[in-house]
This record gives sequence, C-alpha cells and structure tokens, in this order.
Amino acid sequence: MTAKVDVIVVGAGVIGLSAALMAQARGLTVMVLDRTGPAGGASAGNAGAFAFSDILPLASPGILSKAPKWLLDPLGPLSIPPAYALQIAPWIYRFWRACSPTQVARSTLAQTALMDLSKDELVPFLDLSGTADMLHRRGNLQVYEGKAEFAASLPGWQARTDHGIAFDHLTASEMATLQPGLSAQFTYGTFTPEWYSISDPKLYTHALADRFRAKGGEVRVAEVTKLDPQNDGVTVWLATGQALQGDKVVLAAGAFSHLLARCVGDRIPLETERGYNTTLPTGAFDLRMQVTFGGHGFVASPLSTGVRIGGAVELGGLKLAPNYKRADAMLRKAQAFLPGIDPKGGVQWMGFRPSLPDSLPAIGRSRATSRVIHAFGHGHLGLTQSAGTARLVADMLTGAPSAIDFTLFSPQRF
Repeated sequence: MTAKVDVIVVGAGVIGLSAALMAQARGLTVMVLDRTGPAGGASAGNAGAFAFSDILPLASPGILSKAPKWLLDPLGPLSIPPAYALQIAPWIYRFWRACSPTQVARSTLAQTALMDLSKDELVPFLDLSGTADMLHRRGNLQVYEGKAEFAASLPGWQARTDHGIAFDHLTASEMATLQPGLSAQFTYGTFTPEWYSISDPKLYTHALADRFRAKGGEVRVAEVTKLDPQNDGVTVWLATGQALQGDKVVLAAGAFSHLLARCVGDRIPLETERGYNTTLPTGAFDLRMQVTFGGHGFVASPLSTGVRIGGAVELGGLKLAPNYKRADAMLRKAQAFLPGIDPKGGVQWMGFRPSLPDSLPAIGRSRATSRVIHAFGHGHLGLTQSAGTARLVADMLTGAPSAIDFTLFSPQRF
C-alpha cells in the first residue's frame, strides 16, 4: 500500500483535473486516478465552449413539446435505441417530472448560480493552470429557420435578460456580416458575445494534467473498483487488487461515477447523453464563432485543430455499440446549412456525457461519509462548469465557506 495522500481524485476529465489543480493550490497532496488517462472520455470530444449563458435546464416544457417529433427520427436530435428503451424508462420518468414549472424554476436558479460562479472562477483558474492563451472570446450565434422558430425562442431569451445576460437579435443580413456563408434558410439569429471557447478541449485537458504533474501531482492510469470509507480515510481499491489510501476522495469519473457511488450508499440516477461529432481539418470552412443549429440539435465549432460538427442526444447507456450514422447525418446537414464546407477528411467520435434527470450535476458529500465528495453529472456543460465545480470541491475539502449554496446540487436530492 502506497503512502496516504490528502486527496484521491477519481477521474481525469476536465472536472476531475480542475478539482485536483485547485485542491493542490490549497496546499493538499493530490493523486488522480483514471481508467484510461487524461481526457479519455467526454472531455476529449466536446464542442469546446464555455456556455455561461446556457442557464435553462434541458429538462423543461420546451423539450417535452419537441421530443415526440425528434424521437420519430432515429438520426434526429434526440434518440433512444429500442434495445435500451426499457432500461432507461425510470430515468425518463424522472426527467418528465423535472419538467414541471416548479422544478424548472428551481433548476434554473441552481444552474444560474453555478454558471455565475464558473464564469467568475474561469480566468483565475486559467492563470493558475497556465492555459490562459487557450481561451477565445468569439461568442455564439444561434440561428433560426423562420419567424415561428425565432418566436418560440423568445421566452428563453427573456429569462436571460432578467439575469443580465447580453445578446443581440439579428436579421439575416446582420448574420451574414457576422458569419458569412450561412444558408439563406436561416432568417433570424441571436448573437451572445460572452460565450467563450477553448482552442481544443482535449489539448486543454491534457494541459491541465501537465500543470498538475509539474506541481508535484501524480496521474495514474488505473481502474477503481471500490471505495471503502474508514474512520481515518478512504481506501480506494483498484482492479489490480492494489489498495490506495486517501484522507478524502473526490468522485469525478463522469458517466461511470454512479457505479462507484453505490459503494458509499448513494444511488444516483445517472444516464449518458451519448454525443457524436465529426472534426474536419483546419480550413474546412471559414467558421468565425460557434454556430448553434438549435432546431437540429447540433453545433459547428471552430477549434485550433479543425472544425467540429457535433451534438445531439442519444440516450443509449454505456454498452451499446456507437451508431456513427448519427455523426454522418449531422455532417450532411452541415453541408446544407454551411454551403461551401469541405466534408472530406473528417474524424468521427462518440462520447458519454454524464446526465442527471433534472439537468443539474451532483456536487456534495456522500451519504455514508463526508470524506467522499461527488462531482459529476454535468451533462453537456462539464467544460463550462469545471472551474466553478472545482471551487466548490476545494472549499469542501478544506472546510472553507462555500461560494454559493450548493444544496440544490445535493447527491441525495433523488
């Protein structure tokens, strides 16, 4: 058994490594464990955006109205493979309950607080991690096909107005000035200037790991099979049979977190939004900012490594084989929506976004012991909320006053 460290972080995605770096900066000794290594999961293939204006939960009446139409298209924005439909039924029921007006108001309040904290913490965290040069402030352009789709979006923009989020509604000609090359079918748009992005999410996550190691931290490729709380710490058991000792453990293993949470008595209804994308070579299109095709459930993102076309939601669990026809379908739409895009040479990807029914992450101490802290379930907002989550985790680890009331994120709320 190796020497005991102050903190063992399970998970080397953007949440786990951000928490590890911030805990390290508080003077704690930290070890990070991951079954595949840094950025082995959703942190590698996301859209690269810090979507701080995205304060409305996915679980909402709006999504309920769209879902039946989307589900009829097996390659559309939302899909449930028939082989997984029965297994996910309890999660869908919880999701449906979370769409009530009372629950949506509660979730929006919590989401907004975490977004504000994450935005405030981002630049200091980038300075801490030596990654400030990877941040871009290009904004986001949401586009709409016709007046009806634009009008349907207005209540959501009013909610952002109420919170002081800046945006501009645009005509087709104004959009063309901001982002040339859009199809004429998009007649309205909304530009959000304070929507930031990172050069490349995989490179960013690797840079966090590099800085963590340079400051004396250890990142080990190892599969964790069990957490065993003791009076004086937590024993972390590995698939090899080896046991490691930490005074505290942070569980940030993404879509696999709920399996380990059961070891400490927390049954958390986590599912996976299986996301797909295709990353085209640099120069495939003159994309000047992230463009969101909300009616079709995907985005086009400019990265330092190319142009990424991806998104959509497939509720299919961890075991079903990827259906890359979904990535193909989004790329075909991108060719129609961005005439002139070069579709050749793309690299496809599928990843597991860890999602809870009310669209909020689980952040807080375990039911069984205060020595285990959960930090997972951010859905498609892991990168966006990484710095804020790291701050909350570091405060819990050190006993500092919490920056926000995070009881709404309690792992026990289900």
